[in-house]
Amino acid sequence: MSSTVHAELGAAADAIGRYRSRVSGLIESLGPNTEDLATAMYEAERALLSAERLLIRAEKLSR
Repeated sequence: MSSTVHAELGAAADAIGRYRSRVSGLIESLGPNTEDLATAMYEAERALLSAERLLIRAEKLSR
């Protein structure tokens, strides 16, 4: 496999991880009466975590 592919997958996984952390931090700062927003953000956080894990898996497979 190309070292470029490996590096790009790692960079993408890192970026997704940072976005997931940002979303998580925003959830913690929500005020009262934001249940629907919090639910949507938790769903987005879970999707980002899944994407991060899949990219890490792909990175490992690209070695």
